[in-house]
Amino acid sequence: MLVANGQGRCKVAQWVYWLDMAGVIVFALSGVILACRSRMDPFGMLVLAAMTGIGGGTLRDLVLGVRPVFWVGDPAYLWVILATVGLSILGFHYIHRLSRIFLPVADAFGLALFTVIGTHKALSLEAPGVVAVLMGLLTGVAGGMMRDVLARRVPMVLRQEIYATAAIAGGVVLVVLEALGAPLPLSVAASLVTTLGLRLSAIHWGLALPVFAWVTIPPPAPPPGETNDAASPPGPPRRPKARVKLIPPERSRRRRRSS
Repeated sequence: MLVANGQGRCKVAQWVYWLDMAGVIVFALSGVILACRSRMDPFGMLVLAAMTGIGGGTLRDLVLGVRPVFWVGDPAYLWVILATVGLSILGFHYIHRLSRIFLPVADAFGLALFTVIGTHKALSLEAPGVVAVLMGLLTGVAGGMMRDVLARRVPMVLRQEIYATAAIAGGVVLVVLEALGAPLPLSVAASLVTTLGLRLSAIHWGLALPVFAWVTIPPPAPPPGETNDAASPPGPPRRPKARVKLIPPERSRRRRRSS
């Protein structure tokens, strides 16, 4: 029985490892695509690919106190990033012709994979559920934030589109199913589908969260019958009011297009 359990754990560990490697490849490819569109040289492509592929996992391991960091203990991650960049340089013309939608879609797959990996690793270290969800979020969004900042773009996680919310939802699904004793493949699949489904839906239909904005409300107009009588003393001036207002996604998108 112990041998069977050991073999099962070994298979699960290998499965999670290859899932993590797939996430590194997808995220590194998204970094390469953005580097091509930002007209960077091969070194810039390598930096963006590495930041996107292993940046989130590095911060996760540092926060959790894992020593050494995963790519230091297993340099295969670095070789995979180098291979991804090298193959991308050879196929530069094909990558350059990819549609604009390919980058957010590739980023969505990387977000889903890394969210599962980060949440699962935190749970394997016996971290609380809320910490595991936060580690999944950090693993999924930190690398993309570094990539976008280096490319002088507003990070996707700071935009109105549903991004971090999808990662949080996927992490919560994994934590809940693990707490209920569900099989790991089922928990991982449900988490992947949740994160990827929300993110791809946001890309396709332009789903976004409402935003809070500080708006100024002009003073009301005087009544139609009110006249300006020189003999009557003037009243206090009416001043505009400032307040925080909730702007729906449709209105916020129209404002962004008009600006």
